[in-house]
Amino acid sequence: MSATPSTPEQAAFAAMLDKVAQPCSSAVEAPSGPTDKRPTGPEGKQSLAPGETPPAEPIEPGAPTEAGAQLSERDQCASVQHEQRIIQALQAVSEPTPAKVRKSLNGLGYIDERIHGLKQDGKTTRFYLDLREERGRLCEAGVAAGEVTDVTPCVAPAAGSFAVEKSLSDGV
Repeated sequence: MSATPSTPEQAAFAAMLDKVAQPCSSAVEAPSGPTDKRPTGPEGKQSLAPGETPPAEPIEPGAPTEAGAQLSERDQCASVQHEQRIIQALQAVSEPTPAKVRKSLNGLGYIDERIHGLKQDGKTTRFYLDLREERGRLCEAGVAAGEVTDVTPCVAPAAGSFAVEKSLSDGV
């Protein structure tokens, strides 16, 4: 979590975090006020029936998850990016043992010192990723289980070492 990576591996990890979160830079800078766009459904098609009047008030998003409420906008956005790439990679792992999960996460650029709690539970492997940077609190809690792999955001202390039991909130 240091500001200056001290090894080439840490520098590559920091570069990967920046690349994954790159789409989030514009999301954080975008205005958060109401837009004049109509609600859309799948594939960008309007979800209003012909002749139906759009609501006068802005549509409020669902209540944020406990982890989402404690993460910055950038961390919330980055979390989605990490989740998608991790799930895609881990769904392809047959018999997800801790060693196979670690190898897959390493292949995505996640370094061993940020992978925690790898533990096999039946045919699944649970794990945590410490993705904190620049006073952020983002971590991810995951379950590698083939097609039903899931990764959800969690919240870690802003400072200090990462410990699985210290995570404030997770969905796994």
